[in-house]
Amino acid sequence: MVHPDTSLGSVRLNAGDQQSLAGFYEQTVGLKPVERNGVAALGTDAGRPIVELAPAPDAPPRPAGTTGLFHLAILVPNRLELARALRRVSESGWRFTGASDHLVSEALYLRDPEGNGIEIYRDRPREEWRHVNGQIEMDTLPLDLEGVLEELAQDDSPPGAMSPGARLGHVHLNVADLPSSEAFYSGALGLDVTVRGYPGALFVSAGGYHHHVGLNTWMGEGAPPPPPHARGLERFEMVVPSGADVDAAERQLADAGVETNRSEEGLTAVDPSGNRVLLRSPVA
Repeated sequence: MVHPDTSLGSVRLNAGDQQSLAGFYEQTVGLKPVERNGVAALGTDAGRPIVELAPAPDAPPRPAGTTGLFHLAILVPNRLELARALRRVSESGWRFTGASDHLVSEALYLRDPEGNGIEIYRDRPREEWRHVNGQIEMDTLPLDLEGVLEELAQDDSPPGAMSPGARLGHVHLNVADLPSSEAFYSGALGLDVTVRGYPGALFVSAGGYHHHVGLNTWMGEGAPPPPPHARGLERFEMVVPSGADVDAAERQLADAGVETNRSEEGLTAVDPSGNRVLLRSPVA
């Protein structure tokens, strides 16, 4: 089992136009430049990187019908910050692709200029989450946009940057099939399955969260991976509390027959659909 205090670190994207994409995440999403490992990293005033952009000017676009990133999901601390995000994106002139109430959360959806999906969401308190037959109840309902915007009634400040409390809450991946994905994320990595109720989708997490990783086959069963080094997902990070937990994950993956690579950054593994995950302990 993975440690219950496991969380997510950042998502690294291969960026065809790194400068333009960095400007989008700064001006439209509200992130700030954060120095990290020579890549264009963006996060919050807390210094927490959320999105990293690796320069890939010659990278081909990710083809339709392939595995990869469905969306990266930025968790904001409360409904007011969600309302500020709604205003920030709208005032930038960018368009949302959707807005949903998932019972456990309220979410806004958009895409960046290179087609990567983004979710900005706030969680409802855990005591309000409902469980049915041992699983967390989630749904996709229309979001009460008027109610969200009412949060701004007593807020005259400009949208500004995203709250220092924002972080990467989860990632949602397109995969080739659910059984092999479950065997990797739940069986080998030790995440718990929290939701099976969505057609063609599965959700897994650590520590009772509704999901740290979403998995879906909405690009089609058996979807192939994109070409190597295509634009889009390069990797995402799972952060475990200590180096000992990285060691434990390495043993679990080896026992499951999963090849890994250990480096100064941490432990890298590739899921059966070609999505890369870096397991690491917190950066000092």
